[in-house]
Amino acid sequence: MSPTPAQGPAGRRARGNPKATLTAACVAGPLMTLVVTAPSVAVPDISADLHSGLPAAQWVVDGYMLTASSSMAGMGSLADRVGHRRVFIAGLAFFAVCMAVAGLAGDIVLLNVARAAAGFGGGASLASVTAMLARAYDGPGRARAFGMFGTFFGAGLAFGPMVGGLLVGLSGWRGVFLTMAVLAALVVPVAPLLPAPVPVADSRFDWPGTAAFSLAVALFVLALVEGSGRGWTNTLVLGSLAGSVLLVVLFAFIERRAAEPMFDLRLFLEPKFAAICLVPVVLAFSFVALVIVLPPYFSGVDGMSPARIGAVLLLLTGPSLLVPVLVGSAGSRIGTRTLFVALLTLSAAGAAWLTVLRPGAPVTTLAGPLLCIGVGYGLALGVLDNASVSTVEPERMGMAAGMFSTVRLTSDVVAMAGLGALVAGFTGRSLAHHAETAAHPAGVDTLTSRLLQGDLAGAARGLPPGADVDAFTHAAAAAYTSGLHATLWIVAAGCALSALLTGLLLTGRRPEAAGAPAAVDGGGKDAVGATTDGG
Repeated sequence: MSPTPAQGPAGRRARGNPKATLTAACVAGPLMTLVVTAPSVAVPDISADLHSGLPAAQWVVDGYMLTASSSMAGMGSLADRVGHRRVFIAGLAFFAVCMAVAGLAGDIVLLNVARAAAGFGGGASLASVTAMLARAYDGPGRARAFGMFGTFFGAGLAFGPMVGGLLVGLSGWRGVFLTMAVLAALVVPVAPLLPAPVPVADSRFDWPGTAAFSLAVALFVLALVEGSGRGWTNTLVLGSLAGSVLLVVLFAFIERRAAEPMFDLRLFLEPKFAAICLVPVVLAFSFVALVIVLPPYFSGVDGMSPARIGAVLLLLTGPSLLVPVLVGSAGSRIGTRTLFVALLTLSAAGAAWLTVLRPGAPVTTLAGPLLCIGVGYGLALGVLDNASVSTVEPERMGMAAGMFSTVRLTSDVVAMAGLGALVAGFTGRSLAHHAETAAHPAGVDTLTSRLLQGDLAGAARGLPPGADVDAFTHAAAAAYTSGLHATLWIVAAGCALSALLTGLLLTGRRPEAAGAPAAVDGGGKDAVGATTDGG
């Protein structure tokens, strides 16, 4: 891989040791996905060991998501001002301390506080690492480095639940958090080898804008997290949504008048950056949420064991281990527009194809659509992080990376809540139209909830004496399948429309405007080191 060209000792110090930077990124990246996916497996054990209710234990996952998603944009902007290496190392060290506290916590309150605090450290690390990687490499070498980073990032997504399960089995739930603390701490001594801090001189941090934006994202995530349990008309949920909207308006007002804003809102007018931010939003629905939605179906309708579910889902998550590094190697020959349209088209085709899903469907039937969606997501992992920082000049890479990471993580939360609500709505409507299920003593809403938790057998046990259990089970499974199919068609349509919109956004070149953000890659190259397709 080719490092950024350096001129003399100052240049070499500015880019640091490229291999050390890539190694640090390939540890920190998957760690920031494992911290979300792995602990989800430990929630039941945490609840039992610390004698807490399941909702309180679930905040072990949700608390981190809330603070990490709300802090990334601000941390990225801060990194541009004080240096990406400083923010990365400080964030990782703080993350390690918080994970250690979480692993040693004796009650659920301390555990949740430690995990929520760790989100600030995780947000700082993730918002800085891609900017450092972009400074360490240039040209085709940068594309390959980001491809490798995407592969390791994908590994955290693909194997997070399995790693969490193994750690819980070997050392209990505490081992999950203590292992993450050790891994984060091992990266800290590499600091001298990373690209040297290049803070922006005489630059003031936008505290009002950062506070308004961070609180807006935090309230929005809180509403999504609590909405599924409390109901979308709950006072807390509605109040959080209203507060989030008001704070976004306030943020826009502050940024338009700030001399040095936290985020340059004009960047959203750049077609390339708009397309880059659109892609993870769509993929959150076509990939991330499916990882959450499919297991209860396989468990409840098909009676699959957790191990078999994990094996089947490897068809969906496995491509993210191989595709990013391949697309990174080929990035110099494939344009951004081609890649983005291809990955969204694959996602659309895969979602539509997945409507072959039915009770008892063999793995061979599901393999094609799952691989199709997985390859689309793998393509995105190979190019999106590089593209996000390559749309701006080096001194604003942290800002772009922070906002992109905020969009990506917040989109995941939105998709998990939104896709679940769609499946529940369509399934409930179908259940109400089946005589065998509409008359269930628990009611359609409770029955829908049980189905979406994978508890079809438990729902059948609630039938009155003399009821036809087989007819009920068949009708409930058909309703659940129908709900998934309707949702998948909506996802497929959204991906297809996004492919068209992305292609239009990346066609041709926008005339240069005074003060507009400029891409750092010269020589006719686009954000992934590839020749631009359009115009």
